[in-house]
Amino acid sequence: MKYKSFSPELWDRLSQAIEKELSISQETGLPPIAAFDADGTLWDADLGESFFQWQIESKMLVNLPEDPWKFYRQWKDSGDPRPAYLWLAQINQNFSLEQVRDWAEQAVVGRRVMPIFEDQQKLISILLENCVQVFVVTASVKWAVEPGARRLGLSNGNVIGVQTKIENGLITDEQDGAMTYREGKVQALLEKTNGRVPFLACGNTMGDWALLKSASQLGLAVGAARPEHELFATEEKLRQEAKLFGWSIHQF
Repeated sequence: MKYKSFSPELWDRLSQAIEKELSISQETGLPPIAAFDADGTLWDADLGESFFQWQIESKMLVNLPEDPWKFYRQWKDSGDPRPAYLWLAQINQNFSLEQVRDWAEQAVVGRRVMPIFEDQQKLISILLENCVQVFVVTASVKWAVEPGARRLGLSNGNVIGVQTKIENGLITDEQDGAMTYREGKVQALLEKTNGRVPFLACGNTMGDWALLKSASQLGLAVGAARPEHELFATEEKLRQEAKLFGWSIHQF
């Protein structure tokens, strides 16, 4: 699918923000920070839910509900999706982290085409070339999103997401860190950066509003959902908020 490219005006605004932040960085001696949501922001896919579907189809897990996808979706849509998001990590209990990461890579390879937004890939390349610390902050399971981040030149350590504690190399069911949902995204990011906010933050839904609001220079609201898609309403709401706060807007 062909996606709409960033406008020259948006590139100009991004360049100005980067230049200004690099100047500040020279004075402080600290590298600039940029933060991106993952699914729907960096690529036109939901890697967290895709990985769960892959696990269901591959029959890698035991003790799942009779209809695990329906169980998850009903729980997610019940009002507070955070327990459902955590559950997608907890179902990997007693498997090694190495094994689950291997499964996540297999799930992405199985897609054959990874629908990364080309201009986001270009933007992240520019940021990395300028020694900007780039973090992907997602409400999906961290391990499911890592393969996508690696395809953007990032490492597993650049991904902040839902996860459970690891003991002796094995995944447990105990939550590890803040739930990276809404305000929790900012909390988790600040824990990672020792309290330093990003100069640039980018997301596609109202779940990313707090992350964009945390940016010291520029928030960027993006989206690719069509009117019939379940995410369209929340993406449109974020675009309206972006207009109020003077953030940049782009529809792929």
